[in-house]
Amino acid sequence: MQEKVKSVLSGILERFKDGSIPEVVSYAQFPIPDIPARKWSLLNRTAMFLAGTGDARGFRQWKEVHRWVKKGARALYIIVPLTYKDEDAEGEERVVLRGFRAAAVFRVEDTEGKDLEYQQLQLPKLPLMEVAHTWGLSVKPIPGNFSYYGYYCQSQQLIALATPEEKTFFHELAHAAHGKIETLRDGQDWAQEIVAELSAAVLCRIAGKDPKDTLGNSYRYIDRYAKEASMSPYVACVRVLKEVEQVLGLILEPAMQEAA
Repeated sequence: MQEKVKSVLSGILERFKDGSIPEVVSYAQFPIPDIPARKWSLLNRTAMFLAGTGDARGFRQWKEVHRWVKKGARALYIIVPLTYKDEDAEGEERVVLRGFRAAAVFRVEDTEGKDLEYQQLQLPKLPLMEVAHTWGLSVKPIPGNFSYYGYYCQSQQLIALATPEEKTFFHELAHAAHGKIETLRDGQDWAQEIVAELSAAVLCRIAGKDPKDTLGNSYRYIDRYAKEASMSPYVACVRVLKEVEQVLGLILEPAMQEAA
């Protein structure tokens, strides 16, 4: 096996030691838009997220979208299969795997040039943004689609948003606050998702958002996760009210101190 390929695999395996792999794998499974990484294996998407980006491409791929790799940028490597076409004993064409090689790609953060479509998303001055900054979180726009609108990555201290909607930001900020109270479980845990969505709905009211714009979607979101736990939305919300109170307390504490 090539040394570069071994290095890629070893780098991913090493991350099991710090506990970041399960979280990153969960984000690598998110549906992503029409960018090259959409066709990559889960292993390669995991390597991409571990490198702190949601979009990585080779030199030529960046050139095709009128972006260029910055001088001195370091590549990350993905594993690409080497195949060739052959015929079997019956004369049927088949694809044979010969081995693997490591291919160099570069993060979007290490390129410059024409803005990509998702980079044109202008995040407004979201309420409570200062809380995220105080906690050392970065908030940035990402490529997204109808399947998801944002995520919170604890290991990278990142809130990634594919929409300028306040409620999505509040939802991810609530995840960050919840992570300060207790260790977050990997994946889309029903309790954590309901805590985040219920907290976001409350924060929308506090921020003056019209409840008619948000409560319907929030109810459907909570109902979906409540069903996973075999509960009604009401029972599920009651079960997590203590955590919701703690999350809201953490987020609103700076504002309450200023008011005092």
